[in-house]
Amino acid sequence: MPEARGRKSIFITGAASGIGAETARLFANRGWFIGLYDINETGLADMQEEIGPDNCITGNLDVRDRKQWHAAVASFADATEKRMNVLFNNAGIAETGWFEDIRPEMADAIVDINLKGVINGVYACLPLLKETAGARIVNTASSAGLAGTPRLSVYSATKFAVRGLTESLNLELADEDIYVTSLTPWFIDTPILDSGAVAGANRSGKDSLLDNGVPVYPVSMAAERAWEAAHGRATHYLVGKAAQRMSFASRFLPGSVRKRLRKSLPKRGLQN
Repeated sequence: MPEARGRKSIFITGAASGIGAETARLFANRGWFIGLYDINETGLADMQEEIGPDNCITGNLDVRDRKQWHAAVASFADATEKRMNVLFNNAGIAETGWFEDIRPEMADAIVDINLKGVINGVYACLPLLKETAGARIVNTASSAGLAGTPRLSVYSATKFAVRGLTESLNLELADEDIYVTSLTPWFIDTPILDSGAVAGANRSGKDSLLDNGVPVYPVSMAAERAWEAAHGRATHYLVGKAAQRMSFASRFLPGSVRKRLRKSLPKRGLQN
């Protein structure tokens, strides 16, 4: 089994692609030992080969399953001498569409992965985090958690909840020397952008956003902000200028945000 051997360690969910994978690359390049966890076993194997088998440990983890969480954390603990410097609760899914067009089963999955998965992770990892001086929890939220986002309603609700959970846990765990932060990205160039793409269409979710003048930021920007979230003293780390503008406007100009979001909506029955 690979071992941390004194290196700082980070446990990453959703590590096989997107923000999780890019964050794993960045932390590994800076000398950290990486725990890579996902349901995508092929992606995990690719990441293990890229980072190097001596620099990481991998495991299949459905964040909805508490038993899988405890098994994953136990193997991570064996590799790190029961230490965990950072828990990166990053796994998430989305589906774009009118509320009534999102299947209830899909809505359940979004809540279970995006919110309950984060809660499960905190429960499972707290013992290791408490054993590690200056430990961190970084939860991936979203700019959709800054203002209610139509056609992403359930996803938006989960990300509001993640931000609230982050703020409350940051206060609650302060006396345990555990700092809790969130990563709050705007649209990032990852596979999740195609959650609302039309099957068989030649245009990706990213293409549709860019066609409508919506910025899409590189995944490397999110990884750099994840590094800052693991080391800085802010509670929320926004990714991209558009996220910063949304944060400001949602606090001080909420009416203009609602008006802009309503104006951006397509008519029902029409695809973006």
